[in-house]
Amino acid sequence: MSVSLGSWRAPVVLAYVAFVFVGINAGVGTVLLPAQIDDYHVDMATIGLTFFTFSAGFFLAGATSGALMHRFGTRLTLVAAGGVFVVAALAAAARPLFWVYVAMQILAGYAIGVLETVLNAYLATLPAATTLINRLHGFFGVGALVGPPFAAWVLHDLGRQWTMVWLLLALAGVALTVAFLLVYPRTNGAAGTTTTGRQRLLGPVLRSPAVLLAASFLGVYVGLELGVGNWGFTYAVGEHAVGDLAAGWIISGYWLGLTVGRFVISPLATRLGWTSARMMFACLFGVIISSLLVWVAPVAAAAGIGFVALGFFLGPLFPTAIAVMPEVTEERLVPTAIGILNGMSLVGGAALPWVAGAIAQGVGLWTLMPYALALGVVQLVIWWLLVARMREPVPQAVVTARE
Repeated sequence: MSVSLGSWRAPVVLAYVAFVFVGINAGVGTVLLPAQIDDYHVDMATIGLTFFTFSAGFFLAGATSGALMHRFGTRLTLVAAGGVFVVAALAAAARPLFWVYVAMQILAGYAIGVLETVLNAYLATLPAATTLINRLHGFFGVGALVGPPFAAWVLHDLGRQWTMVWLLLALAGVALTVAFLLVYPRTNGAAGTTTTGRQRLLGPVLRSPAVLLAASFLGVYVGLELGVGNWGFTYAVGEHAVGDLAAGWIISGYWLGLTVGRFVISPLATRLGWTSARMMFACLFGVIISSLLVWVAPVAAAAGIGFVALGFFLGPLFPTAIAVMPEVTEERLVPTAIGILNGMSLVGGAALPWVAGAIAQGVGLWTLMPYALALGVVQLVIWWLLVARMREPVPQAVVTARE
């Protein structure tokens, strides 16, 4: 691409801001759940229905985002997604009947899924896409770290009014939607209203072996990431006999390592002249070695280092798999392919952590890290098969304009 990154500065920065917002939206849920359970007088299993409805909306977004981009372009698709989120957030802020709240999460999940897909697809068309998308997901991590203390502050100062959090998210969504309208171009290289762009998109994507391999890769990745994130605290307490506070710090280090990895590894690979494929192989070996370290660590301190390293090497895997989509499928299919990848990652994120918990329940907590190591090996094999289908090695493009 001949256009330097400098001319795309404002849309890129706004994409980062949007992913901080998406991360905050993901992070507040943990804090809001107890207040919602008390307010609606439901149990944990019942409030958990919101996970399924949000996921259903997110999955639907993955299947339709590409068609929306081709029909309406980047800007209008982002504006529509922002508007849908604002409607869902305002409905939640009004404290509707419980079943209405559960149903509205379909809209929230759909809006977030479209935002993620469109912004990933947009950045995938720019120079240095691998680095840009790694940063994008790094900013999601920043938002996810900010979300819980933000929600806790609102609840503490406003008498456990969880609806106020949704109201503030709605106001932020309005500002973000207006910014999309002002900053983003009407279309981009992957979107348009030409005859080719209007052709059926989902079928060719689902018939692409490379896209299906990438989707499988991300399903396994998210299963590993959330499996360790969800059960790592219990593992640290049960297998290394550390206190709750120390175990909490260990898992915080894991998530912090994941966020830092997304900011650090891709620029470092660029300086070393590595392709995206080579960088991913290095990270996957890092995942395997880190999982092994946590498994065999003789003391809790060594296990803690292993958790941080595991997060660090996991960090670039998701965004880089997204970034290489232009190298494994047609340009017009990239947004739809990215949507399918997002949807499949959700499936893996739901199923594989459940399997990890079931194995730990039946066999013992010690199985968590061998399980993580096995998933790391599976990812390595899938990535090797995917690289063989790339049209050419994916260079870590050098940014041509000063940032």
